[in-house]
Amino acid sequence: MGTRLSHVIGVDDAPFSRDHRGDVAIVGTVFAGSRLEGVLSARVRRDGRNATQAIAAMISSSRFATHAQLVMLQGIALAGFNVVDLQGLHAALALPVLVVARRAPDLEAIREALLTRVPGGARKWTLIEQAGPMEPTAGVFVQRAGLSLTDAEHVVKRLAVHGKLPEPLRMAHLIAGGVTLGESTRRA
Repeated sequence: MGTRLSHVIGVDDAPFSRDHRGDVAIVGTVFAGSRLEGVLSARVRRDGRNATQAIAAMISSSRFATHAQLVMLQGIALAGFNVVDLQGLHAALALPVLVVARRAPDLEAIREALLTRVPGGARKWTLIEQAGPMEPTAGVFVQRAGLSLTDAEHVVKRLAVHGKLPEPLRMAHLIAGGVTLGESTRRA
């Protein structure tokens, strides 16, 4: 299956200041193989609970929805702690969902922050637990819904053209930063 997953939408959030409250932009990059075919955008609430619905609506209402074969996320949370329900997104779009991270997260620190400082943190922690453990593959860590670890590895390797991060996520990161800050910053 992994070799057939050529129409991928990568999603990342835009940078925001620590004191920002309200909505944060998210960007989706639509790839056909290694070619950027389009860009999507939406907004999610900082530390909110609408990321799953916002991503599903952004993709399903786009002209790219019928060709999409996989959704990639750079981390399971957007806009701080707006945690994505991986199984819920997988079901809503009827597409596999793959979370990619450069490093394994410090789950104990995340759990502590969610349970002590974030409204609705217990529910968000449950979503993280339900997503399953981060698994090392192809030089990154992944969580997945609707695809095997072998397929995830094939997709990451095939789309990681410039480093370890797949191009749909690298481009989403660069575009989100450029649109928000006027230029992209930091390594994608």
